[in-house]
Amino acid sequence: MSGESFNWHEFLGRWQEEWIPREDEDDAQSAVPLGRPGAGKAAIVAAEERLGRRLPPSYREFLAVSDGWHVDETAGVYQLGGVEDIGWFRDPHGMTPLYQENLGDDPREEDVLLAGMWRRALQLETDSDMSHALLDPGDSDQNGEWALYVYRGWSGELPDRYPSFRAYMEAKYRGFQADRAGRPGFVNATTRVQDAHVDEGRLLALRGRYEEALPLLEEALSFGRPRSATLLNQLRHLLAPHSAQGYGDLVADARYLPEILPLEAMAPARGEWRLGGDDHWLRMMTARGADQGTAEAVLSAMRDGTHSYAPPGPWGRAVAEARESARWGATDAAWRVLRAALALWEAPGPLLIAPIGLLADPVLGPLITPERGREILATPRAGETGPAPEPAPDLDPPGLAWLTEPAANGQRFDGYRCVWVEGVDPARLTVLIGEEGAELSTPAHRRMMPWRAPNPHEREGVELWEDRAVVSVGRTAEAWAFAFDGNSHRRLDERFLSPAPAASSSGRAVVVWRDPGRSSPRQHPPAFHLSVAEQGEELYAFTVRGTEIQRSGAIPEALDPARLFRPEDSEPDCELRLLEAMHTELGLSLPRFAMTQGRLSTFTTRSWTRAPRAGEGFAYAVFVRRRP
Repeated sequence: MSGESFNWHEFLGRWQEEWIPREDEDDAQSAVPLGRPGAGKAAIVAAEERLGRRLPPSYREFLAVSDGWHVDETAGVYQLGGVEDIGWFRDPHGMTPLYQENLGDDPREEDVLLAGMWRRALQLETDSDMSHALLDPGDSDQNGEWALYVYRGWSGELPDRYPSFRAYMEAKYRGFQADRAGRPGFVNATTRVQDAHVDEGRLLALRGRYEEALPLLEEALSFGRPRSATLLNQLRHLLAPHSAQGYGDLVADARYLPEILPLEAMAPARGEWRLGGDDHWLRMMTARGADQGTAEAVLSAMRDGTHSYAPPGPWGRAVAEARESARWGATDAAWRVLRAALALWEAPGPLLIAPIGLLADPVLGPLITPERGREILATPRAGETGPAPEPAPDLDPPGLAWLTEPAANGQRFDGYRCVWVEGVDPARLTVLIGEEGAELSTPAHRRMMPWRAPNPHEREGVELWEDRAVVSVGRTAEAWAFAFDGNSHRRLDERFLSPAPAASSSGRAVVVWRDPGRSSPRQHPPAFHLSVAEQGEELYAFTVRGTEIQRSGAIPEALDPARLFRPEDSEPDCELRLLEAMHTELGLSLPRFAMTQGRLSTFTTRSWTRAPRAGEGFAYAVFVRRRP
């Protein structure tokens, strides 16, 4: 708290004037005074002499206006005493050793202060529910204010800390207002000011001035004002898109249900809802007024990934266009479509101030990073005007070099293989290289998709020698369709059969396979394969395994494996050099964001290995773990 003056007469007088009893109290108590006549200067000085310390400024000023106060908590501190009541706490419950033994070898300063607070604090309350209001002279600021701790002995939780007595009293006043906010007829000067803040915050948010709206709505929420939480949670949700926010009874309003109910269903759809499972969540939604059948349908669509955010009007058309781009991996292009249309978004009602339904869309939701969430909030919309924000930068780097870098989770693609086909629709890849009857799946995150095709012995009609892969499908910025397997656990061996010729019936096709090697590099060194085909014929190919190079066809100089894989260089350096050459020479790339954080469809390919020839054997082992 700063050292500015504070009018305790005005503050306490307003509290007394606005005070009404709680709903569980007798209305006759409305005339009960909350405070008492102020203590004289001599009485305050006498108390300080008795205590041996000068009291902190805000508490001293309070006592001069009111010698005690009825705090009116439902459970906690009920009454603060006056100058004759206060005294040193002296830790009668032996809390100090309990807190000191948990400090550890490198404790935080705040933990050290808390551990010592119990023996040096000044006790203020005279009536409570196993609770204490404790001013700590050892935890003070530059203005001489002491921190105030409220310890509720029945809660089992750490004490609440307030930076000063004044901060504590202001919080209790806000709590009084919030506790009665839902009471019919509870209207006063404070409620009118805070309701005006809600209206102003809503308008500022729609004009893109969300940073100005935030403190207004946060303050209104602390007073419990209606609408403040709903509006504030939308801002918070877009500032932290992966957080969970609640929207209360909005799920029952037909105007907001398409945006709100899918958001509420995200946690149970991801399996993060533990308490009572789906039934409990459905009961909670119906208790808020949502139709149970609608809630069940939305939860099912969120869980299987088929939900689509589909608002009406020009904004809705932009959303559909963006989804079509994003589902094939063009997430930056999709975001640019959304950005251009944000100003066209229309609120379905006064309680919605941003297109938060985007966050629940399985394809578009992952695009909304915190930076893009801020851009949404900073964009004027719903008919309001204002300056456009600085665009958030694109997320996808050019080329393929990013495959050698750790992803956001610290992991990188280790073994991987990919097919690119120039100028074809990605959906056609199922015909070109897919197994019989292959179909595209619903777009899924990499961690949610099957990480490998079932082993041959797990599928009827699949030969044991086959190596089928589950691949993610999309389109590069250069209009190549791609099918990528980032979980390849198979060896690149002599029976490898490049899918490039089969994929190239409609245009040029490129295949790459990186095998990181297994166990001892001498037994199975890292390997890299590249093949290029056109019109069903292989043009050139090479495979590098350790220092051995196998090659065929007229390989362009820029892709010459002898130049790219130099014996004196490390394997990662050689890989990076090849990936950069593939981007420069062939125009190949892959969309990093979609492949690591977005959603892409998948299908299962035909085998990447040929059948054993006559007299050629192969081994297939299955390990079964059994409990003893």
